[in-house]
Amino acid sequence: MARVSPAVEMVKTRTLPHQVAAHVTRRILDGRIPDDRLPSELDISQEFGVSRIVARETLKMLQSLDMVRIAQGRRVVLRPQAEWDYLNPLLIEWLPPDEVDSLLHELHETRLLLEPELPASAAAQADRQTLDRLAEELENMARLEDAPDEYLHVDYEFHMEICRAAHNRILDRIMYSSRWLLTASRRVTNDFPDSLENATAHHRAIYDAVAAGDQGKAREAMRRHLETTAAAWPSSARRPAGRRSRKSRRPDQP
Repeated sequence: MARVSPAVEMVKTRTLPHQVAAHVTRRILDGRIPDDRLPSELDISQEFGVSRIVARETLKMLQSLDMVRIAQGRRVVLRPQAEWDYLNPLLIEWLPPDEVDSLLHELHETRLLLEPELPASAAAQADRQTLDRLAEELENMARLEDAPDEYLHVDYEFHMEICRAAHNRILDRIMYSSRWLLTASRRVTNDFPDSLENATAHHRAIYDAVAAGDQGKAREAMRRHLETTAAAWPSSARRPAGRRSRKSRRPDQP
């Protein structure tokens, strides 16, 4: 009986194209696929024992993540890692944990750059309906302080309501596109002692400033909230972000 390669066995357990794409991605990150030798549709089909249709969908998936460019003649070209779509939950799922930690560190930096201006803008134009919705989210937070998984959804919705009140569609889409990373970040910080009680207090300070129409206080309340969250983040995730050499990355995992 012919021996089946480990790669084939892995794909057979879950035959969707994104499983093959995950395996290829991890090989790229490990440096086991050189930039100038990316697998073709035929290569993928033969190595993983899948149809040409699955192989084609695999490459399309990698292309949709801005990881590869399929040039004329179907030649597959690897794009620079800095250009990959790091807001896509599929790519986040495939990255090694320390790379995700670096992304979450960069997320905190981005939030500090952008988010304090949202409640300041909301303070200048929030209507009664918006304030009522924010007040309702605050009540839900206080009720869910012993339920971290449910709390994080209410927390996210509070921030999105602030964002919508600022009436900036570009920032709204940025916040929405970051929702997977935002959720991953909250899952870590919500487990710290007293974190949810403190978060509720910070959100209440933001709400009070917005409701009072005080732009300066709203801006400062959001900044204080984000800085507190960043300070509580595990030290391993707060180290300066940076790309390691591809050869030092983790091996493939089934």
